[in-house]
Amino acid sequence: MAEPIRFDDAPQTRDLSELEECVNEFNFATTGLRDGRSLAVFLRAADGALRAGLAGHTWGGCAEVKLLWVRESERRSGLGSRLLHAAETEALARGCARIVLSTHSFQAPGFYRRHGYAECGRAEGYPRGHAQIFLAKTLG
Repeated sequence: MAEPIRFDDAPQTRDLSELEECVNEFNFATTGLRDGRSLAVFLRAADGALRAGLAGHTWGGCAEVKLLWVRESERRSGLGSRLLHAAETEALARGCARIVLSTHSFQAPGFYRRHGYAECGRAEGYPRGHAQIFLAKTLG
């Protein structure tokens, strides 16, 4: 009899980390590229509250921004642009020629386009009534 499959709405951090490590190891072994590194910065207020942050990674000559967020009261101050530019600069220093990311139609596609990113794919209906937009930029 087949083992039942049960989904976990609140997975443990260690389980997610182990799964990511397994996928990364497969990717490294398959491509021979073992230069993957996290790319993250967190800006905090004096009280420790998060003001802004960016997280992603570099691997195989490419960077990916997975998360970019700026506290609402600090949006349109240039902070998001500074974070994105800093990530691009760091990616170049790590030998990356390309940077990729995704955003939703209700988030910041215009922000990324103003910074030279071009749409390279779209998933309509994710989430319902909106789209996920994939963007890329050549660095250097």
